[in-house]
Amino acid sequence: MAMNFRRRGRDEPEINLIPFIDVLLVVLIFLMLSTTYSKFTELQLTLPVADADAQRDYPKELIVAIGADGGYSINRQLLTGRSVENVAAALTENAKAGKDTVIIISADASARHQAVVTVMEAARRAGLNQITFATQATGNSGK
Repeated sequence: MAMNFRRRGRDEPEINLIPFIDVLLVVLIFLMLSTTYSKFTELQLTLPVADADAQRDYPKELIVAIGADGGYSINRQLLTGRSVENVAAALTENAKAGKDTVIIISADASARHQAVVTVMEAARRAGLNQITFATQATGNSGK
């Protein structure tokens, strides 16, 4: 008996590049979608200058102050009633610019949340949709 010790021809290993290319394309698409382009930072803007004192007397602003006890004042005039109807009537009466009036809510830090919501509901009933909140800067300058 003769044994056949002939070597079988080994096939050269091939590297399949198609899955590798697929993975690279997925990574490329992910990077393209997740990258944010901020071209607006390249703009050099010169903003117009306004007189701050004259701007404070602008009739479109309506300052609503809420005290720690829940009392309201509109443009430094104390309101007697605390209901939504009373606040809405006072807002309508003092809104000189009509629907363009900006309500600035200046609430005490310890004021109840319901007091702020009452002013927002009153502004909605009066048809005044532009509302902002006044804050103060943190720091020890006031002490």
